[in-house]
Amino acid sequence: MKQIRVEDAVGLTLCQDITRIVPEKMKGPQFRKGYVVQAEDIPKLKALGKEHIYVWEEQAGMVHENDAAQRLADLCGKTGFARSDVSEGKIELSAEYDGLFRIDLARFFEVNLIPDVIIAARPSLTPVKAGDKLAGMRVIPLVIPEERLQEAERIAGDAPLFSLLPYTMQTAGVVVTGGEIANGAIPDAFIPFLTEKLGNYGLRIGKRLFSGDGLGDIVNGIEEIRADKPDLIFCTGGMSVDPDDNTPGAIKRSGAEIVTYGAPVLPGSMFLLGYYPDGVPVMGLPGGIMFHKHRNSVLDLVLPRIAAGLRMSKKDFALLGNGGLCLD
Repeated sequence: MKQIRVEDAVGLTLCQDITRIVPEKMKGPQFRKGYVVQAEDIPKLKALGKEHIYVWEEQAGMVHENDAAQRLADLCGKTGFARSDVSEGKIELSAEYDGLFRIDLARFFEVNLIPDVIIAARPSLTPVKAGDKLAGMRVIPLVIPEERLQEAERIAGDAPLFSLLPYTMQTAGVVVTGGEIANGAIPDAFIPFLTEKLGNYGLRIGKRLFSGDGLGDIVNGIEEIRADKPDLIFCTGGMSVDPDDNTPGAIKRSGAEIVTYGAPVLPGSMFLLGYYPDGVPVMGLPGGIMFHKHRNSVLDLVLPRIAAGLRMSKKDFALLGNGGLCLD
C-alpha cells in the first residue's frame, strides 16, 4: 500500500474501509476496501477529514487487515459460531444456539500477547443464547507481517480456541427437605424457583418429593429419586451447620463422592456438589439462593456448566472466588 493525497486518488483502489461516524446515530464504512475512487468522491473524503488515504500496492511478506481477520477467526472455531462479514478490518462471531461459551484460556492469552493481534471475547464459561455476540477479532495496523499470523496459528494448533457446548441434560429430580414443608405448615418455594432456573438450560423437573429433616428420611428420598434415573439431582434446604441440618451428611451417605461442601461465592457459600458412581451430579442448595434470581448466586455460576456436561473439580470452585461476590 502507499499513502497519497486524496486529490491524486481518482482511479485508484482503496485498501481499507473508510469510516463515517455520526454521534449517537451510526458508525460504519462510507467507502469499502476495493472501491475505485471517483472524482465526485473527493469532497466526500475531505468531509470525513481525509487529506491522505492508502491505496493498494502489494507488499511481500505483509497481510492486509481483512485477510488477517479471516485467519484469526479460523483459529477461534466454526462449530456453533456464525461469522460476520469482515468490516473495517474486523470479524465478529455470534452463537448459533443456546449453550456454554468456553475458551481455552492458556492458548487464548498467548495469541493475544502477539504484537498487533487482538481477539476480544466474552468471559469463558458464560451461558449464552442463540444470536448473542461472542467475540471480535482484528489486527491493529492496516497490514501485518505474515510471521505474526503464523505465530498465532502455531500457538493455536489444530484445536479451536473457542467452543460452544450445548446443554445436554433434560431431567432433574428434587428432594425438598424440611418437616415444616413436608407436613404442609409452610408452602415450598424451591420447586417454582428451580423450575424457572432450569428452564434456561433446557431442563425440566421430573420426580419430586418432600422429605422430613432426619438423616434417614433424606437418604431414602435421594434413593427414590435416583431410581427414576434423572440427569441431575437437587436436595434443597438443611445445608447449614445447625444440628438439625442433615442434608450434606445424607448426600454423602447416599453414595455420592463430595467435590465440595462450601464455595467461595456469596450468596450460596453453603453449596454442595457431588457425583454418584454413574456420573450423575447431586447438588445441595442452601435456602439463601432463592432470594437472588438474576444470575447472582452460586447456582447461576454452577448450573450452566453442569447442564453442558462439564464435570467440576475443587479447583474450579476455588476459581469462582474471583468474582464470587455476587451483586444485586
